[in-house]
Amino acid sequence: MSPPDLPTSSMRVTGQPSATEIAHVIDLALRAERADGAAPLNEQALLNLRTGGAQVRHVFGVDDAELVAYGQIDMPEAAQDTATGSVAEPVGECVVDPSHRQCGWGAAVAARLLEEAAGSAVLLWSHTGHPGVQRLARKLGFESIRELWQLQRPLGADADVLPEARVPDGIQVRTFVVGHDEQAWLRVNRRAFAEHPEQGGMTADDLSQRIDSDWFDAGGFFVAERTGRDDGRLVGFHWTKLQPVAGGPIGEVYVVGVDPDEQGSGLGSALTLIGLHHLRDRGATDVLLYVEADNGPALRVYERLGFAHVGSDTQYRHPGLR
Repeated sequence: MSPPDLPTSSMRVTGQPSATEIAHVIDLALRAERADGAAPLNEQALLNLRTGGAQVRHVFGVDDAELVAYGQIDMPEAAQDTATGSVAEPVGECVVDPSHRQCGWGAAVAARLLEEAAGSAVLLWSHTGHPGVQRLARKLGFESIRELWQLQRPLGADADVLPEARVPDGIQVRTFVVGHDEQAWLRVNRRAFAEHPEQGGMTADDLSQRIDSDWFDAGGFFVAERTGRDDGRLVGFHWTKLQPVAGGPIGEVYVVGVDPDEQGSGLGSALTLIGLHHLRDRGATDVLLYVEADNGPALRVYERLGFAHVGSDTQYRHPGLR
């Protein structure tokens, strides 16, 4: 059943969308994913769509009562990072119906997102690598600044055998306990991803949103504790994700993090393998992950484990409308 009709208009901006508007955006994103082979909105954008709050603005492009374009911009509080001296910049995403492309909708939505940023620089994600996106970005004054690689590895019967995980001495691995491990996890996550623009800034609310998601399974969320003198101190984790799709579930190395004090101990590789064995045992036919394209050490680790590059996400930056 298709969602009910939207009112006829051209371009509209709102705060929290209605349930009907959310349904239309999801439907639009699915049409684009079928055409492009990649989802146009990432997990954070979908969370923002449903529970974004006052800092998120949503742009709707409607043609003859049909939603044909959507964009959102997440405008964080203007708080300066004391470690780097940088200020978080608004982050946006947008999608245009495949049947309405090359008609000006993408440019119109992106321009409106820039206006909503009130002069600030804007970061915009593209998840398809479509040449049209690159041309539009250059035309509007966006510059490519960052690339995420999607890596994938088969886990089925014909896949290469997974090595056994070798947990370093003094480390115990168990699964995450909801209501007990949140603060310890946030601490090690901040330390492990101090330089990462998204993961390192996760808050208790961000974590809670993900725990409340339909896909969350504490049995696939592994945490490593240091035993002995520092008994019980969380020092690493591997959070896995399992998504049901036609042909068998797909696993994801959602995030692997290791406390800087444990770097070089082999804990990261052990946690990665523990998660891969779990996903295989749960019936995952393939497993994917995202990694920064310029993270040479991580890429080498994943390549040794049989992962191969299958796609890229690009982040563009606009200096802002002054």
